[in-house]
Amino acid sequence: MASDGAALDGVLTRLVPVTEDDLDLLAQWFASPDFVEHWDGVPKSRDEVAEKYIGRRRPRVESFLVLAQGTPVGYAQYWHAGVDEGGIDMVLGPDARGRGLGPDAARALLAHLGGSLGWRRVTVDPVRENLRAVRAWEKAGFRPVSSEDEHLIMEFGFPEGRQG
Repeated sequence: MASDGAALDGVLTRLVPVTEDDLDLLAQWFASPDFVEHWDGVPKSRDEVAEKYIGRRRPRVESFLVLAQGTPVGYAQYWHAGVDEGGIDMVLGPDARGRGLGPDAARALLAHLGGSLGWRRVTVDPVRENLRAVRAWEKAGFRPVSSEDEHLIMEFGFPEGRQG
């Protein structure tokens, strides 16, 4: 059910499981308004980052650093909503945006979720006004299905009989 500590490779990105050693970096990122502007918009305390984003919620939530050319550029997680479905959340640093890294990382996650884990459905919920994120999810194959408050619910469904 978990990623078992394995890295997930995209074409432009590599996702590596977050460890306790990543706390300083993630605490710095999640304290930055530029980083969390579309991740509920509220900077996080070091304690909150330690509790939620460095892998302590496994196996229900799997947390990853997104790397581009070996350099950490963002954070991604997937969470289980059932046996064969769940969601993805991702945020990239301001310098990493607009370079195709988000869709690439999303495709790497989808390959793992559909291929290794056998998921049939994955959702994301970007802020509707965050057009860059909505386009990035669309490039990864997600389609809008509904709207909740300021969020757009988007879904990726694997073709019947073929995951990943």
